[in-house]
Amino acid sequence: MIARLRGRIVGRGDGFVLLETGGVGFQVCMPRPLADEAAESPAEVILYTHLVVRDDAMALFGFLAPGELEMFRLLITVNRVGPALANTILSQMTVSDLAAAVIGGDEKALTRVSGVGPKNAGRIILELRDRMRKKAALLLEGQAAVADSLQSDAESALLALGFSPRESREAVSQAISMMPHPVVQDVIKASLRRLRER
Repeated sequence: MIARLRGRIVGRGDGFVLLETGGVGFQVCMPRPLADEAAESPAEVILYTHLVVRDDAMALFGFLAPGELEMFRLLITVNRVGPALANTILSQMTVSDLAAAVIGGDEKALTRVSGVGPKNAGRIILELRDRMRKKAALLLEGQAAVADSLQSDAESALLALGFSPRESREAVSQAISMMPHPVVQDVIKASLRRLRER
């Protein structure tokens, strides 16, 4: 398994970059906004990768942050969501917007993505919400459960994106304290902004 690559971007195409490291060029599929960002970097970049192996092909998918890779891996566990569709979703939605849509049950936000119809949107929300909560429960095992469902839902989304229980709890608490009428989508977005600023 190729888990991470570090090198220079020496070329790019529609939905992929060519990363050279150690004299070897890897074609890495990426969501378009991330491919643009990586291609514009003058220095070496680190890509967190997921290798998809099929009978007729191999494809390497890359991301600039572990949370982006984690969301991709969650998406491809959903029935009828393959790597290409997951890549399309992450090309048209940020990780924070996607997490907010899943936790908040916002099917309309997901159906704005080309290739995602109402049935797929409902399936993604149902399956990912359950998986995010299970993952969060495992990470919080042995700790006191959070009573407030708003706080719990927002923390679950952050935990599923790879943030630690402490980071998630602190960021969500701070975000909620700054909002007069908090809703889960806004709390997740505000919490992710705070975590990026650190």
